[in-house]
Amino acid sequence: MYDDMKRDDLTLVRLKRRVEFIRIARSGRGHVTPGLILQVARQDKAKADPSEQTLGIGFTASKKVGNSVARNCVKRRLRAAVQEVMHLRAAANQDYVIIGRAATVDRPFGDLKADLITALDRTKSLVNRCCGAIG
Repeated sequence: MYDDMKRDDLTLVRLKRRVEFIRIARSGRGHVTPGLILQVARQDKAKADPSEQTLGIGFTASKKVGNSVARNCVKRRLRAAVQEVMHLRAAANQDYVIIGRAATVDRPFGDLKADLITALDRTKSLVNRCCGAIG
């Protein structure tokens, strides 16, 4: 979807390798909301390009969420929420892992976006690049 998708001055980069997910999980920064779990870590300085602002984003849903149909639905909903929220609200040069929960399937989309904004705020990763107010 967005292996290298540009939005305004940010480039969203998909995280796909297990090593990246483990590095972010070990960072210890995260927040749990009813609709998702957000984990955050600074990007690896050796791999990061200082002239470009990027957001690394990875999605996952365990088998606790349900069968493959439910897990894929959860990841699609999370990707849609990220497309609407992250490029305006997330801090640059950070890597994010968004973990779907069982409640993600039935959670109203507006609440899911609010969960993402709350998690960004609680992990000290919330910035406002748009002209409106946060919230």
